[in-house]
Amino acid sequence: MAETEAAGKTRTSRTKDARERLLDRELSDLPLELRWREWMLRVEAVNFAAAEPVGRETLARVLGKDCSIDLLIDDLQEELRDRPYEIVFVAGGWQHRTRSRFAVPIRASQASTRSAAPSLSDFDAMVLMAIAYFQPITRGDLSKIFGKEVGRDTIASLRNAGFLASGPRSPTPGAPYTYVTTRQFLSAFGLQTLRDLPDVEALEDAGLLSRKEGG
Repeated sequence: MAETEAAGKTRTSRTKDARERLLDRELSDLPLELRWREWMLRVEAVNFAAAEPVGRETLARVLGKDCSIDLLIDDLQEELRDRPYEIVFVAGGWQHRTRSRFAVPIRASQASTRSAAPSLSDFDAMVLMAIAYFQPITRGDLSKIFGKEVGRDTIASLRNAGFLASGPRSPTPGAPYTYVTTRQFLSAFGLQTLRDLPDVEALEDAGLLSRKEGG
């Protein structure tokens, strides 16, 4: 059994090596200007095809070892400056996105889009916001914040949308599960990290969020 698994891993490794050899990452036979252009096109193609933000390590697989990814992205962003889409850094990687000012005509067209975010009710959205700010947090603590029970259906809805994951168990009696936001949450809301969330005190002052029981 172990020999079979080892043989399978060896075949997978060989297939991966062969696939990588087929791609000329260095492009050393091209003049520098054309080489840079080809690398730009590769980065744009990978980002366009990817279902989620593409990290530095992933992009490095299609670029020369001495290629500066940051400078390449800068040039690509400049080239797309007058286009209705852009490449932005969110959730630890780069993503190809339509510019926000075109959201209204896209919605008006009623076209089916590839990356449409799941539709959340107002209450589900408020619960998600509370989790984002106070994570890791239990369902019981969420219920205290809203002054009414936050049901399992609400948590399930946010999980199905890919916005929530289970966090560490709470040290409180019964050790209930806590909930935390995911990388998909950052991507959907255009955030690089949770530090990009609006200031919680400003939201509290505006009455949009409260850490007090029943707030």
